[in-house]
Amino acid sequence: MKEELNEVLEVAAQAGHILLENGAEISRVEDIMGRIATHFGVHTGNFFVLSNGIFTTGSGEKISKAGGQASTYANVEFIPIRSINLSKVVAVNRLSYDIAGNRCTLVEARERLAAIKASPSKPALESIAGSALGAAGFCAVFGGSLLDCAAALVAGALLELFILLVSGRYLSKIVGGICNAVLVTLLCIAMWRLGFGESLSNIIIGAVMPLIPGVPFVNGVRDLANSDYIAGLTRLTDAMLSFFCIALGVIVAFTMDGAAFGGMIALGGMTQSAQTAGLVCQFAAAFVGTFAFAILFGMERGHYAVAGAIGALGWLLYLVLLRYAGAGASLATLASAVLVCVLSRAMAVPMRSPAQVFLLCGLFPLIPGAGIFWFTYYLSTAQFHLSLLGGFTAVKIAISIVLGIILAMELPQRIFSGRRSERKTTCR
Repeated sequence: MKEELNEVLEVAAQAGHILLENGAEISRVEDIMGRIATHFGVHTGNFFVLSNGIFTTGSGEKISKAGGQASTYANVEFIPIRSINLSKVVAVNRLSYDIAGNRCTLVEARERLAAIKASPSKPALESIAGSALGAAGFCAVFGGSLLDCAAALVAGALLELFILLVSGRYLSKIVGGICNAVLVTLLCIAMWRLGFGESLSNIIIGAVMPLIPGVPFVNGVRDLANSDYIAGLTRLTDAMLSFFCIALGVIVAFTMDGAAFGGMIALGGMTQSAQTAGLVCQFAAAFVGTFAFAILFGMERGHYAVAGAIGALGWLLYLVLLRYAGAGASLATLASAVLVCVLSRAMAVPMRSPAQVFLLCGLFPLIPGAGIFWFTYYLSTAQFHLSLLGGFTAVKIAISIVLGIILAMELPQRIFSGRRSERKTTCR
């Protein structure tokens, strides 16, 4: 029985809405909306998806509810992205494959989408733990000692508490981003001044990592790779705005501390603690940090460890190439980004999830958080030559990540999915 045009396109639009507001890339949203519409007999649906909006149109032949006249459908939705919940992306992706496999009717699809949309976010304590572990893990990744990691853990937990209670509820994205960075930087400085921590720079770098806009950055790259230039540039602009807010917040915090204590804190550059420099410790730190971001991004709990392992393996390859193969940071980052992307695509099949879910978390150890911090610090202390050098290094690393993603995504899907007839839930 052929389903009514409006009902089918409404379900497709609802699926796209959930995907887009929870961090899915544009191509996935369009693909799933088209898959749903086509399966239920609507081959004339058109979907134009932007970073924060969906235009849905369609026309049918003679539809009974229209009195035998041709029926049309048009809908425009504005979809602000407030938070990321990758478990909902996974749920809608699986639903689309159930629909394509004739395991779900239109009525059941509507009910499941309503349940997915209404599903609650992760408990506050779990989010706080994720932010704390992410800050501590990446503090170690970027050279912090065990005491530095402990300080970053405290700062990360307090940061998430502030986000949940204040900035996430009452502040705009820009003001909230700046306030988050100011707060966490002041917390790190205060603990360092009290003797809780050894390297202030490493503590701050770890503590601000939960603020890094990894989702819009990676999705922007994916959109550009899929020739969706408007959405890609929009998302990358959103990521750059978040980076700007972090930088401005750090500068404000250092300026406030300098005004209170009679001068800016002098930092001597990057340091690497012997306590956390070993490959085993670095692997464990990258695992914990990536695991933590899987929590913050709302992944399914059964995927935390997989995401952590992918991020840790990518970071391990980076260190091996950098320390033992004589590779530069850009080349090591490029190779590691390719590995993370390939592993994400490989694990998407057995885990029945989009590769993007694992990619978003797995790339975090490679994101140039240290370069962004040093660019900001040197800028605030009027050391413009060093600031430009740090900023240029961060840009080179970011470009290497972009190239790594593009190269890995060019590999044929059949390499990862095998015979499609054996597994219909393959996700790219």
